[in-house]
Formats: sequence, structure tokens, C-alpha cells
Amino acid sequence: MRVLITGATGLVGTKLTKLLQNKNIEINYLTTSKDKVQKSPEFRGFFWDPTAGQIDDTCFEGVDAIFHLAGASIAKKWTSEYKKEIIESRTKTAQLLYKTLQDSNYMVSRFISSSAIGVYPSSLEKLYTEDEKAVDDSFLGEVVERWEAAAWEFEGLDMEVAIVRTGLVLAEEGGALPKMKDPVALNAGTAFGSGKQWQSWIHIEDLAGIYAYVLEMQLTGVYNAVAPNPVTNKELIKHIATQLDKSLWLPNVPAVALKLALGEMATVLLSSQLVSSEKIQNAGYKFRYKNLAKALEDLL
Repeated sequence: MRVLITGATGLVGTKLTKLLQNKNIEINYLTTSKDKVQKSPEFRGFFWDPTAGQIDDTCFEGVDAIFHLAGASIAKKWTSEYKKEIIESRTKTAQLLYKTLQDSNYMVSRFISSSAIGVYPSSLEKLYTEDEKAVDDSFLGEVVERWEAAAWEFEGLDMEVAIVRTGLVLAEEGGALPKMKDPVALNAGTAFGSGKQWQSWIHIEDLAGIYAYVLEMQLTGVYNAVAPNPVTNKELIKHIATQLDKSLWLPNVPAVALKLALGEMATVLLSSQLVSSEKIQNAGYKFRYKNLAKALEDLL
């Protein structure tokens, strides 16, 4: 089997690539840097420039499935220009893949797209499943809605579509964990806002594992990629402190201070999504890291 991955050199893409290679699955990947194009039989790079609408269409040769993981980071200041980049890096890239496939004779069976649990409205009480119809009335809600709409378009090419709504990714060398760990390590860690907001997290190994499982089991539809035991923001910071053998003594960072410092982006830290992992578990996926303590022990 051969798959095509966008965003293959990112945090999740790198982990997924290694996992798939261990399963003897060959990889094609798209990159915007010609310096990153490799041409080994098992790991082939292809250049694309989505902003200019350019793509090497031979990237689809022999490909059975596409993993669409590309997307600009949301952890940068949300200027109006950068907000546009956040959306277009997800949607225009998908549209370029769609149009190129539509205009070619390549037959690809599956499209597996990254997404985010930020689509769910912020709530301290409600448990969200994939059947939820409401969309959060924030910029992140808009991003996910347009992101997923671009993914569903591939059904028009008779492709099976799966969407993986990702929670807070915990990884050793990227994502949110290092940013949360560093203040705690300096005895300056504290919760954000009330600290009561739910953090539906997932270990990077389980996230890569879910993507691979969706491929292997030919799953379709929407799946939440979150561990079975979410925690509050306060509990998350406390677990990090325990793992690092540090104390927490500072008061919580007030929500108003976060909004002044970060603007609209503060919603990333203050929103609360209590999200269910039941659907992917019922599909047969076995989590390696169900509990936060074990996940942090591995990562920290």
C-alpha cells in the first residue's frame, strides 16, 4: 500500500510517517520546499505550491489513500491576514488536491482529513459526540466548519472520507505541552482563567495510531481523537507539576489578562470541550494512553 501525506514533516505527520513505515506502508509526501524532496522508493517527496496552484500530479501515482494534515499553526497572533492563512492553508490545499484528481486519471480510494474539536461550542457541562450539530461561534468554529466542508467534497470523486477531530495533542517536542511545561519547571506554572475548562487531550502516539487505524479498518465519517479521560485545565497543570516535582503557588491567570495579551486567540486557552472517545473505541481502537498521569510520565 502507498499513501500520500500533506503536512508530513509536521508534528503529527512525522509520527504518522514513522508508524506507517513500520507497517511497511510506502509514503508519498507533498512539500513546499524543494530541498525536502527525497526520492527513495519507500519515501518519495513531491513539490507543491498551493498559493500558486502548483502541484506535481505524479504524487498520486500508485496512491491508495490521502492523509490531509497540512495547516498553518493556530498558535500565532491572529491578525486578519494570518486568520486568512489559517483557513486557506487547510481549505485551498484540499481544493488543489481535489481539482488535480478531478482533472487526472488517477484513482485514489480514501481521503482522511485532520480536523479539531474546536468545532464544538464551549461548555463546562456538555459531553460532545460526533453527532453534535452545533458549531462554536468563534473563529475556530468557522475554521473547522470550512476545513471539514473541503474534505467532504472528495465524496464527489467516489472516495471514502474520514475526518479526525483532534483534541489537545501532548507530545515531547512540539504542540502545547512544552509551552505549558516550561513555566511549571520554573515554579511559575498556573491555570488559565477559572481552570475549570475541560481539556480533551491525546498522546501523540495514540493520535498517529488512530489515523493508521482509520486507514487499516477503512473507517468513514467523523471520529474524535481524544483520550477516554479528559481533565480540567487546573488538573492538567497540576499533573505536569507533579511529574516535574514542582509546586504551584501562583493564582490563576485571569481571563481578562489573557484576552488583553492574546486577543481573540485567548479562546484557545479558555474554551472548554468535554469530548467523547466512545465512537473510535467502539470501532475497535485500543488506546495506549488512557490516563493523563501515564501519558505525562512517558513524555516528561
